[in-house]
Amino acid sequence: MTTLPHMIWLRSFEAAARLGSFTSAAQELNLTPAAISQQIRLLEQHLGAPLFTRLPRGVALTDIGHAYAQPIRKSFTDMQEATNGLFARPAKRPLRIRASISFATLILAPRLGAFQKDHPDIDLQVSTSVWTPAAGKEPVDLEIRYGHGDWAERDIRPLGHRFGILVCTPDLARGLDPSDGFDKLAEQAIHIIGSETDWGQMATLLGRPYPHTPPIMKVDSSLMALQVLTTGSGAVIVAEDFARDFLDRGHVICPLPHRLPLSRSFYAVAPDHNNTNPDVQTFCGWLLQSINPDESPDNLP
Repeated sequence: MTTLPHMIWLRSFEAAARLGSFTSAAQELNLTPAAISQQIRLLEQHLGAPLFTRLPRGVALTDIGHAYAQPIRKSFTDMQEATNGLFARPAKRPLRIRASISFATLILAPRLGAFQKDHPDIDLQVSTSVWTPAAGKEPVDLEIRYGHGDWAERDIRPLGHRFGILVCTPDLARGLDPSDGFDKLAEQAIHIIGSETDWGQMATLLGRPYPHTPPIMKVDSSLMALQVLTTGSGAVIVAEDFARDFLDRGHVICPLPHRLPLSRSFYAVAPDHNNTNPDVQTFCGWLLQSINPDESPDNLP
């Protein structure tokens, strides 16, 4: 009985028989054509039969070579399928999410590690923009938007951020007098573009006239405004959840107890063509529960 040939000889033979060329087999296996030719010659010597006919331009399988190629190819296919079936990790399913840079950095980023741990089969791909959906030209599976929730899509879920608070630098907070504290803060106001009216609304909430003092600067995101405060300058009205980590670390102070009801909020918005995607539903459910941990999942939108 003939002993089994070396695996490398069989691999070279299978590739050459399938591709009809020693050169193509060499390219596929990262070998030289001479190495392929040598390995097939050794296989032929081992079997005692010619497997290829050498032609002036290329090679052709002999009858016995053709008969031998079929079971060899099936054997390699069976080995590959068995290896994939038993040992290969399932391919991750991509889930493309877009959010404003503030929401992505301050809300999503601290929580995404926990989601990945619980859902290793989902390949999260998070992109950011200053304003959504204005910058939303690339297709996504889920978008976190800020607004009134009156978009055309059918699957729109509120995520909270219903209140704004006024925060300032610790040094500025220490020098405030209760009688004119808001006016002093307004003199150091940082306005977030698109939310400039928050200061007037906060004045109304406090029952005070708004001094209409020009802001010391305007920025295009809550994240930037909070970062400016950490350098020791200014006061800003931001969504309460955005400020939480900065407050906990003592980087900013909330000198007034008042919370401003916000007319706009953040929403998870799934495109209509994708609102039945189970991974979108999984992520939305997780995000709602993560942001509102005290609420029962049954009561969430």
